[in-house]
Amino acid sequence: MKTDNRYFKGIPVIQYEGKDSKNPLAFRHYNARQKVGRKTMEEHLRFAVAYWHSFGGTGSDPFGMPTRSLPWSTAKDPVQRGYDKMDAAFEFIAKMGIPFYCFHDYDLVEEGDTLKQSEERLQKLVEYARKKQKETGIKLLWGTANLFSHPRYMNGAATNPDFHVVCHAAAQVKHAIDATVELGGTNYVFWGGREGYLSLLNTDMKREQEHMARFLHMARDYGRKHGFKGTFLIEPKPMEPSKHQYDFDAATVIAFLREFDLIHDFKLNIEVNHATLANHTFAHELQVAANAGLLGSMDANRGDYQNGWDTDQFPNNVIELTEAMLVLLGAGGLKTGGINFDAKVRRNSTDPVDLVYAHIGGMDAFARALLAAQAILEDGEYTSLRKKRYASFDTGKGKQFANGKLSLEDLQQLAKRNGDPESISGRQEYFENLLNRFC
Repeated sequence: MKTDNRYFKGIPVIQYEGKDSKNPLAFRHYNARQKVGRKTMEEHLRFAVAYWHSFGGTGSDPFGMPTRSLPWSTAKDPVQRGYDKMDAAFEFIAKMGIPFYCFHDYDLVEEGDTLKQSEERLQKLVEYARKKQKETGIKLLWGTANLFSHPRYMNGAATNPDFHVVCHAAAQVKHAIDATVELGGTNYVFWGGREGYLSLLNTDMKREQEHMARFLHMARDYGRKHGFKGTFLIEPKPMEPSKHQYDFDAATVIAFLREFDLIHDFKLNIEVNHATLANHTFAHELQVAANAGLLGSMDANRGDYQNGWDTDQFPNNVIELTEAMLVLLGAGGLKTGGINFDAKVRRNSTDPVDLVYAHIGGMDAFARALLAAQAILEDGEYTSLRKKRYASFDTGKGKQFANGKLSLEDLQQLAKRNGDPESISGRQEYFENLLNRFC
């Protein structure tokens, strides 16, 4: 595949060279074509690049100005800036050998002065993206609408107390769904960045959640009517920017989907840093979604354990990722979803090559985790030990209980007959050592 060399000059197509390679511009563990079980690494991991952080991130933060120059953002015309950014994006993604990308509507092109102008700009970039996808073979994993950055959404989008804002959000979602359908996206994501509250004193929580459910029903109906056959995803996050968001964590979202009859069309997009902000582990959130049959996709990053906010750093914790891969493989893998690097280089990483290093590191970390998890499952001891912990439910009265054939009185009689139970070790340290053995 031919790649451009306009914005990431001197950076080759990144190849797999093996674990002994000392080339910083090569994969040491990620080998796209390597079979892991019945699928290749590429098929298991389905990596995607986050358009917003990778090509819109300037290194600015609440305390400082931008530190990164974006050479694709210098044109005077906003549509031309969109074209240039897309050229940079596809050049980078092709050189990385990553099969997918993800975007918000106004990542592709800046919002216009009117809704009509915004729609026209977006359509031009969608047409350009379709051309770039055809040239490179790169595909769209998912699209979404930015319903959180503009001041109009300071009180929410679908949950906004002003009906006029809800209408504007609906128009924006319509345009974003249209763009996703036109580009063959296999998922559409809702992240309710402002769907929550800062104070209950001025918030009718019940009404706002009902409005959000109604909005999601309308978006689903529109998407299905206009050719979207993929998966709708909700991405949980507990806080930031809102004090409390209605999509707090996986369990909260699942309860919401069940309550409002959305369970058959929506799945979850789990993010690492959002899981830790909710005081969960990444593996926990994945498991909650998987247990409900609603694990759709994931955003890959990590937080800083010293900070209480969403730092969106690139993943590098192989132990943490191996636990996640054990859940993923146990759930049968990702179907339409993938692993989107919703991560950004650090404020003091200012060279174009730093973005390459970041993705290489993240992809290698996931590859190591995938190989370790597959080896753990094939070895069998991990699975056997976990099964053994619950052996008392596999036969006799324990099995009758599990099958719903005993009453509370039956359990009371068994307790009297059996006496005080013996302590049985959970052997946590042994499990941790087992994990370390393969990582």
